[in-house]
Amino acid sequence: MSFYTSLNGLKNAQSSLGTIAHNIANSETYGFKRGRTEFAEIVAGSALSNPRTIQGIGASVEAITQNFALGPIEQTGSALDLAITGDGFYTMRGENGETMYTRAGGFTINDTGGIVDNDGNRLQVYPVDAEGATTGMNLLDAQIPAQNAAGADYAGVSVGKDGVVRASFADGSVEPIGMVALASFMAPNGLKPVGSSNWQSTGFSGPASYGEPGNGQYGAILSGALERSNVDIAEELVGLITAQRNFQANAKAIDTATQISQTVINLRT
Repeated sequence: MSFYTSLNGLKNAQSSLGTIAHNIANSETYGFKRGRTEFAEIVAGSALSNPRTIQGIGASVEAITQNFALGPIEQTGSALDLAITGDGFYTMRGENGETMYTRAGGFTINDTGGIVDNDGNRLQVYPVDAEGATTGMNLLDAQIPAQNAAGADYAGVSVGKDGVVRASFADGSVEPIGMVALASFMAPNGLKPVGSSNWQSTGFSGPASYGEPGNGQYGAILSGALERSNVDIAEELVGLITAQRNFQANAKAIDTATQISQTVINLRT
């Protein structure tokens, strides 16, 4: 039984090493949230077992928990680089209509005037009136018109702390085109990572609760800044050493069990 117990330990150490390696690999990924491998003890016993002699048979991976702590904020100066000061997520719509959530706020304008991320997913906003106040909570693709009603060409874009996206035009006019929609979750650790610093909601996270920037837990919008990965390299390297020692110890336990088995096999009557 010691073989299988130590073998489980090797697999767990390998899972821990994989999680740490993933964290380190994404230490420069904007909006990335570090993971932590958590283990649970396995015991074997029946209702008739003496509780003082129930033996542990190893450990298993219970969860890889995501840490959604705020990462460092880097100033970039680009109007469409957006950082969130609270717990909110940007809401994105994919090419196939799927909804995703992200903390990576590096956006650009595509050839049709849509505000998109590097994968072409479209930023979602609330409709607003001429004063920038929301007129409803239905989500729309952020879209910048090439010209205003007077026929003046688009000249630039800005985003305020209130999340209102405003387009400026060659005639000097400024028009709000929408308010960035922020989402929050009852249990963000239940979100499913889908790559590119994007997540999707699951039954574990609960449905998204939408709100306006600057309200409560959602946080305000900082234009000209990006949230960096919250990976602490020093902490990860310490964890790497610990996981390596764990792996070596379990390998040594297997080697010891092998030697004991060999001794038993070589016994002569």
